[in-house]
Amino acid sequence: MEESGESPLKTCRKPRIIELIEFDREFVGSSPVIGVDEAGRGPLAGPVTACALYFPKFTEELAEILKFLDDSKKFSSNPKLRKELAEEIKKQTKYAICECSVDEIDKYNILQASLLAMKRACQKLTEQINSEYSPKILIDGKFVIPNYKTNQLPVIKGDSKSASIAAASILAKVHRDELMCRLSEQHPVYLWKKNKGYPTKAHIQAIREHGACGWHRKSFLKKVLD
Repeated sequence: MEESGESPLKTCRKPRIIELIEFDREFVGSSPVIGVDEAGRGPLAGPVTACALYFPKFTEELAEILKFLDDSKKFSSNPKLRKELAEEIKKQTKYAICECSVDEIDKYNILQASLLAMKRACQKLTEQINSEYSPKILIDGKFVIPNYKTNQLPVIKGDSKSASIAAASILAKVHRDELMCRLSEQHPVYLWKKNKGYPTKAHIQAIREHGACGWHRKSFLKKVLD
């Protein structure tokens, strides 16, 4: 059957973009609203990545462009769509992506490393926005960023409620997936192009056969190799 060549953005169902935008609009005032999310808490290998993201304006045109915006996990079966959507998001936003290394994950634990990556991303983005008002930070999950004196609101399942968090989720995921694909070229035995560092049977078996490398989280390996 011949492929139509039509963009997957035009064939995917429409999600709740208006509701996501309306959630963020409730917090819009003098202070810029920043959404932040992370990717990579569960893998055995690679850094944890966080994205902080700011929509300068919420318009009807924006809603049309981002009408397929939703939680990045819902695109797991269509990475091409997620990648295409990430490129559209970048055109409409200001954003910053930061990481916490494998060594930092082993030192601080994955939760604290995730929050630290979020803090770094928020600080970097705040410098870009250069607003005279302190930003309002919407954070996916139930925790606030420690040792960060700014107005924060944790949003449980925020990537399915907030446009800014959902968009940050997409960029964080795409960034980390691309990183793991590049690392897979250096360490092909672990099949990171397929598993992105997550604990699949094939990944665990490769570690048993070839040993771990410097990109593996030592604190995580104890749980799967014992």
